[in-house]
Amino acid sequence: MTDAWEWDPSLYSGSAGYYARGRAAYPPELAEAFVAEVGLDGTGRLLDVGCGPGSLTLLLAGSFEEAVGLDADEDMLAEARRLARDANCRWVHRRAEELPAGLGRFRLVTFAQSFHWFDRAKVAAAVRGMLAPGGACAHVHATTHEGVEGSVPRREIAELVQAYLGSVRRAGQGTLPAGTPRGETEIYRGAGFRGPRRFTVPGRVVTRTVDEVVAGVFSLSSAAPHLFGARRAEFEAGLRALLERASPAGVFTERLGEIAVDVWEP
Repeated sequence: MTDAWEWDPSLYSGSAGYYARGRAAYPPELAEAFVAEVGLDGTGRLLDVGCGPGSLTLLLAGSFEEAVGLDADEDMLAEARRLARDANCRWVHRRAEELPAGLGRFRLVTFAQSFHWFDRAKVAAAVRGMLAPGGACAHVHATTHEGVEGSVPRREIAELVQAYLGSVRRAGQGTLPAGTPRGETEIYRGAGFRGPRRFTVPGRVVTRTVDEVVAGVFSLSSAAPHLFGARRAEFEAGLRALLERASPAGVFTERLGEIAVDVWEP
């Protein structure tokens, strides 16, 4: 991520309604692994930072007294509230950089496909100070919008997006020519964390419809609906035509990659 790029509220503008439909849900096995590996027993509190529509928050909420999902996108939180129903969740509209924000202490803080959007050193330091005795931070490595192999024509979809938006990755009002930053290990250790201790959950095969694949594309910051402007309907029509050519039956299968979780202790 270049020094010139700055977060702005349009990063996922228009994507919230597509996110839960277009991305594969985290499997129950991930929640079971968290219980076994972190020793969750229904006590304490969870903070999911950059929670989006609550994909991980809702999966883990039952293992805590309270789950708090924090996100900078109000539309994402509205979708999370809709999906949560009676879950023991609280939703907070704030940027991660505003932590600790008076939210208290937590047994577990999670980052799932979100850490790269933040001022990572600042957020990691804040989170370390928010952990209760014996608490931990978990960084979830996962890709839920696409698989590692399958029948979805991913290369053709990427080419179509580039035909409309250009070859340089878009992100909000800016661009990310080199993609999002890596090297989170150094960031966590620089903030005083020890580790990581890693556990994994195997990938699985999922089936997707045309509507779900389209939703998955619009769930990406690099293809958020607002980026297409007045050509959004034209792009979607072209995307659907591409998918219908690839599968007249309108059904696709993909094998998702494994999910890896790094557990960091203060």
